Parts: sequence; structure tokens; C-alpha cells
Amino acid sequence: MTNTRRTIMLASAGILAAPAIARAQAITMRFSHTDSGTGSRQAAAERFSTRLRDLTGGRINVQVFHSGQLANDPRAIEQLQLGGIDFTVSAPGSYAPHHRPLNLTALPFLVDTYEQGWALYDESRWIAAQFAQLPARGLRMIATWEAGFRSFTTRAPLNSPADARGLRMRVFPNDMIRWIMEAIGFNPVVLPVTEVYLAIQQGTVIGQENPIDTIHALRFYEVAPHITMTQHVYSPLPLAMAERSWQRLNAADREHVMTAAREAAAFSRNAVREAEAGQLREMESRGARINRPAIGPFRDAVQSVYTRAREAYGAEVDTLLAEAETIRRARA
Repeated sequence: MTNTRRTIMLASAGILAAPAIARAQAITMRFSHTDSGTGSRQAAAERFSTRLRDLTGGRINVQVFHSGQLANDPRAIEQLQLGGIDFTVSAPGSYAPHHRPLNLTALPFLVDTYEQGWALYDESRWIAAQFAQLPARGLRMIATWEAGFRSFTTRAPLNSPADARGLRMRVFPNDMIRWIMEAIGFNPVVLPVTEVYLAIQQGTVIGQENPIDTIHALRFYEVAPHITMTQHVYSPLPLAMAERSWQRLNAADREHVMTAAREAAAFSRNAVREAEAGQLREMESRGARINRPAIGPFRDAVQSVYTRAREAYGAEVDTLLAEAETIRRARA
């Protein structure tokens, strides 16, 4: 009797060894992100991977690649659509090239606290409706992790919009962020995050804007030591899964993925919020200068962004602004 025939007979009789079945069903998935190997994204991704492996009895193994080893943010999202990778996390606006209204998530000063930001992404009907359209574009949002509020790191002090006039500021490819920079007075320059440190070091740009967690993890304060706490945009990290990968999973494994994603999201949110003060102290001890300017002039400067957004996106702008205002009032 051949080995193949014997295996078929054993399987039919229900006595095929369990380890052989487990090996046959094993799945290896790839998770790409651009944070460092010691950053909060890496920690949350490792927790997600471990939890999913535990929930599936070791059948699903998620390999995590940090620091843009596989792709920068735009390329990683494209790879999700093609099925080249299975998971990534990036700012909501990074997904906007694939669904334009997501640019509105980067409207300035939508929320003032982490708790308000969490409520916005957990409760907003508008955001949920936008995410619901992404599977048709090859992406599925399965949780929202945390990065924090975007602030500036610059080579020279930034005390008001007057200090920004005409200076070259790195931005990621997002309409709203670019409009905010222009309204403040900067000349925005689009660069992948993996190229920013060197660009500042060489003087191609004078600085960049990102959440404190990212500034700390990627050490931007080393080349742009003036950290200006404007917190002009709340910038969490929607966790996206390739729709092709989702469709290959059975119902039980889909639930395991969602459970691991939600648990990792809770970890990410708490870790980023709790670490921020310590990260600022650490960066200051290494030469960074923390500036908390009057925010009024920055808020005034970006008023034109709301007008510009209404011209481009219509009533959706006020729908999102109304939801954000309701959340701010409820959690003031």
C-alpha cells in the first residue's frame, strides 16, 4: 500500500494524527509597519501576533516586520490590496488615496484628549461608514491602535505661525495635512517617513510633524530638537487587514483575528497615552527643547482649512465636525 493511499484511508477513518492536521492548516501571515523595533507599534504588533497564535493553538503565525523593512506606509497599503502582506497600521489619512473622504479624519483640532479621540473612532457613524467601504478596495479595518496627537519637531524654534513662513516642512501625502501646513505658513514637502531623518539632517526640510510616540521612536528630535506641542491633528492608527487574507479565513479564525486586534488596540491606546510624558522627559534629557506655545494663533491660522475642506468635500465636513463637537462636550 502506498503512503498516500494509507494517509487517505486513515483520514477517512478519522484516525489521522492531530499534529499532521495542525500542520496542514497552519497559516503564516505578514505584518508590516514603519515604526522602530522598540516603538509602541512593534510592541502592539507582537502582542497581536502572540495572542492570535494562542487563540488558534499555534495555527496562525504572524511575522512582524518593523522599520519599513517590507515597505513604506503607502506601499504597504498597496501591498495589502495585492495580498503581498496581510496587516499594516498607519495614520487614517494614509488610506485616503484609496478612499478620498478619509482625508477629513485629519481636520485640525477635531478632539482635545485621548479619551475624546478614542470615542470618535469607536462611536462616529461617519467614520464607520467610510471604513465599511474599504473592503471593496481590498482593505478591511479591524481595530484602531494609537499614535497620538501630531506636533512639530523643527531645527529652529517655532513659537507662532509667523516663524513658519516659507520654511520647508515634511508632510506625508495627505491633502488635509498639506492644507494645514500651508495655512500655518509652511512650504510642505512630501517624503516617506523612512527618509525624513536624513532629509532634516541634510537640510532638505527644516522639520516634520508627527505624534510624540513616533518622534521618540524614530529619533527625529536628534536632528530637529525643537519640539512644539501644537497637537494640531489627532492621528491614531487604524489596523488594516488585506481583504484577500480575510476572505481566506473561516468564521472562527476571523473572530480570533478580531479578538486579538481589539486586545492589542486596548494595549496600544493605554501604552501610548501613559508613555508620552516620559518620552518627552527622555528627549529633553538628550537635548530636545519642549515648547508649549499659545495655541490660539495656530487655531486661527487653520480656519481656512475648514472652508477649503467644505469646498472639496461638501456636507461631509460638517457631519464629522458635528460628531466631534458632540464627543468633545460629552467628555470635556
